[in-house]
Amino acid sequence: MNLNFLDFEQPIAELDAQIKELQQVGLEEKRDLSKDIAKLDKKRQKLIQTIFADLTPWQVVRVARHPQRPHTVDYLSSLFTEFDELHGDRMFGDDGAIMGGLARFNGEPVMVIGQEKGRTTKEKVHHNFGLPRPEGYRKALRLMRLAEHFAIPIITFIDTQGAYPGIDAEERGQSEAIARNIFVMSTLKTPIICIVIGEGGSGGALALGVGDRVIMMQYTIYSVISPEGCATILWRSAERAPEAAENLKLTAQDAKRFKLIDEVLAEPAGGAHRDFAAASEGVREVIARNLAELQAEKIDILLKKRYERMMRFGLDSHANSQGK
Repeated sequence: MNLNFLDFEQPIAELDAQIKELQQVGLEEKRDLSKDIAKLDKKRQKLIQTIFADLTPWQVVRVARHPQRPHTVDYLSSLFTEFDELHGDRMFGDDGAIMGGLARFNGEPVMVIGQEKGRTTKEKVHHNFGLPRPEGYRKALRLMRLAEHFAIPIITFIDTQGAYPGIDAEERGQSEAIARNIFVMSTLKTPIICIVIGEGGSGGALALGVGDRVIMMQYTIYSVISPEGCATILWRSAERAPEAAENLKLTAQDAKRFKLIDEVLAEPAGGAHRDFAAASEGVREVIARNLAELQAEKIDILLKKRYERMMRFGLDSHANSQGK
């Protein structure tokens, strides 16, 4: 089994292996196997489309957590220039789970803030596996207020299973830090675009998720709790996570149907991890388009719409759940 592929992706991994084998044979034996390779590649593309056309919610969860899925650092390097990372909350310390700083997007200044999980063991430890502590949220809040002061748009990337549940985080006011971010973001006098690029888990995600535009990539999730956590609470068994995922209605399509987000951003065939260049361009386009629309609005109108949008959440969700 190829560990870089999920279990339902293994047929794709097998075709990948066959293609690489033919390429190697062609090089070693100096044979033209381009037609055979092209035939296999066409079969591979069709298989990818077939598999990803009908994913279950649990499979979407696993794609959102894919080990090769692009992270905040990947989008920082591909979409922004002159990124200058800022550290610390000026109260306790710095938190590697949340990165943020000033940058330029298409030449214009922006404040970029996002959760980062890391890839290598060393990176994961440094970024606390993408589980922010209070100082991370307070750092994010400091940067947001700085952006408001200079009338700079804010772009957030959401990718976390949730806020860090450790005793030290609770002692330093985890819930207060999250609540304050939500409160302040609702009144910031600058455009805010929030994009879920992987997992959007609980208040840990919502603390960066209040904005004028909230967008989810196609194979991402947004939920009050992880499927494993939900299953453990309800059935005392994390093994029922697939069932919990079904009932949580956590996919991008569900969130759009319940009017909790504004847009679902389509990903390349097979997910963003298969073609990061295409995925990145999709994110660039959606940011540019929404940013232009938001900057054309007067700030008092933006704030009014942002508030009304939040106040509609329960009403719109209930109406949709009743089939109205």
